[in-house]
Amino acid sequence: RLRFYATEPSILTLNPRRSQTGGGSRQPTTAAMLRRASQLLRTIPAATVFPRRLPQPHRHPLPAPPAYLSPAPRQPSYFYATESAAAPAARPPKVPRPLRTVGSLLRLNDIRDNPGATQQKTRKGRGIGSGKGKTAGRGHKGQKARGTARFGFEGGQTPLRRRLPRRGFKNRFSLTFQPCGLGKIAKLINAGKIDSSELITMKTLKDTSAIGKQIKDGIRLMGRGAEEIKWPIHLEVSRATARAKAAVEAAGGTVRLVYYNKLGFRALLKPEWFAKKGRLIPKAARPPPKQRDKVDSIGRLPAPTKPLPFTSEELEFTAKREAAKVIAA
Repeated sequence: RLRFYATEPSILTLNPRRSQTGGGSRQPTTAAMLRRASQLLRTIPAATVFPRRLPQPHRHPLPAPPAYLSPAPRQPSYFYATESAAAPAARPPKVPRPLRTVGSLLRLNDIRDNPGATQQKTRKGRGIGSGKGKTAGRGHKGQKARGTARFGFEGGQTPLRRRLPRRGFKNRFSLTFQPCGLGKIAKLINAGKIDSSELITMKTLKDTSAIGKQIKDGIRLMGRGAEEIKWPIHLEVSRATARAKAAVEAAGGTVRLVYYNKLGFRALLKPEWFAKKGRLIPKAARPPPKQRDKVDSIGRLPAPTKPLPFTSEELEFTAKREAAKVIAA
């Protein structure tokens, strides 16, 4: 578009619209502006316009433009070639790929699953284009649109845990004892970790790693390696097999069965816990009626270091207990 501003008084005329309203301002009309514009364009000498691209060789070259109008030198393209433009380099010939041998038929990058062997998991809530976006097929609101089914729910039918019959039972009064063989104790005595002249308690067995760290209801003395016990030792444990007790007594030692409850075991194995909490070590609890016939005495707190000799009543009670075991067997 040509934007023309009339500045000469010769082309200014009165605008009839403005004159009717009483303004009387002199404004150029559109026809006058166009006539003056065409007159000025005819009088302006035509300027020489040079193309930006280089001329093609089959056309007559135009006269060289002035230096200040010459475009910046640039590399000629293949589409507008000049006399100085070089021909494009020829492409190198294609080298045929070598044929694959039998040894190269199977590679790690060629291993694929059979078609249909795998199936991608449906990712819900990933846009409407997936078919499972937004509500993911659940619809709006309602019980079936919220939350998930509880664990084990099979749609209303009888669940598997009720279809199968019950097998066995769980005894609430069962006790779990950590086993410890005489052979293990003999190795620790030979290694110098246990002093056979002192009383061997359950704390001694735990501190010397004769048993694991988890002691639930006590320690059971087993007869494995009983032939290695050749000197008298004195032990205090929760339970003991007949073979283990006979082997220790044959070597001149004693085995005392003692009772500790949960708090008593903590005071026996970790007495520093009570000092850290600022508490006193509790007294040993008496055994319940169901365990009264299976132990010799109440456990002592803190952990004793000297063996306690059996009284006549304890020996008599122990003899009756052993006789009852023989009759029951």
